[in-house]
Amino acid sequence: MSETTDAHTSDAIDYLQVQESEPFRRLRREHRSFVFPLAVLFLVWYFVYVLLAAFAPHFMAQRVWGDITVGLLFGLGQFVTTFAITMGYVAFANRKLDPQSASIRETLEKSEAGA
Repeated sequence: MSETTDAHTSDAIDYLQVQESEPFRRLRREHRSFVFPLAVLFLVWYFVYVLLAAFAPHFMAQRVWGDITVGLLFGLGQFVTTFAITMGYVAFANRKLDPQSASIRETLEKSEAGA
């Protein structure tokens, strides 16, 4: 049983080595270059909304049209922003990340099948 375990262990993919490989690093770098700036931008936008609601209630209560206030528009803008970020990320992932991850996966599957 020891021989089988040793043989299986030697054929296994070294995922730490994959993680340190240049294609994986490039994939991770591209992912982070999109996600982190957008996350920071969204959080700033969200906290501005919350702070305005807390400390500038008169500004947020200003009527824009009928019963529509600045605060309501900012609140709805949060939903619009969330959907826009999601659609942008999906497009980015389809265009940039998916081909890279498919290539990495294909390489791993070939090495696993060949081992």
